[in-house]
Amino acid sequence: MEQTSSMPVVNHLEELRTRIIIIGLGFVAFFILSFIYVKEIYEFLIKDIDHKLTILSPVDVIWAYMMISVVVALTFSIPLITYQIWKYVSPGLKKEERSAGLFYIPIFLLLFILGLCFGFYIIFPLVMNFLMSMVDGQFETMFTIDRYFKFMFSLTVPIALLFELPAVVLFLTKIGLITPKALVVTRKYAYFALVCVSVFITPPDFLSDVLVIIPLLLLYEVSITLSRVIYRKKQSD
Repeated sequence: MEQTSSMPVVNHLEELRTRIIIIGLGFVAFFILSFIYVKEIYEFLIKDIDHKLTILSPVDVIWAYMMISVVVALTFSIPLITYQIWKYVSPGLKKEERSAGLFYIPIFLLLFILGLCFGFYIIFPLVMNFLMSMVDGQFETMFTIDRYFKFMFSLTVPIALLFELPAVVLFLTKIGLITPKALVVTRKYAYFALVCVSVFITPPDFLSDVLVIIPLLLLYEVSITLSRVIYRKKQSD
């Protein structure tokens, strides 16, 4: 009797293990493909730099190339990750919720790419220009390849992940786990959390914090509005 009752839990864990393995294999495949073309991606990322990056050891190049490949692989893995999550939770959803879940997969990818572009084309250049203006000719600047890309990705990747907020809110509202009212009630706590995250991922200057905080707070308000739309539609069905 005890063994019978534990079977659903075992099957549940086996299903989770299978989904994680699929995601892992997909990520590795995308990583290898990205690494094949990493030099071309590298040239694109440094095209606006006036001088070449410095290396202190040959390992720095490999480290930078691996960081670039990881970010590219993560981007292309977003549809696979969201699909596997949907497959994992879909048995517990209603028929209309299962069909609607597939709609969110391209949205997750689109928002992640938008977040990367926002971070790379807007936040990163503004922060770099601000920090370089503090140098003001008093120091000789030299960027090592590994630290340059660590700094770039520490700004852009967290922003890209946070840009997923509207899609997450839409999906959770659709399956009934959250409501617009709950988002409004927890708004001040969400604001506090987003501000803390923004301060943590940006350099210690006021301008960088504001440039990240404002879009994230707007994203939260957009998420509330979209949640209301989905919730009303769900109530009317």
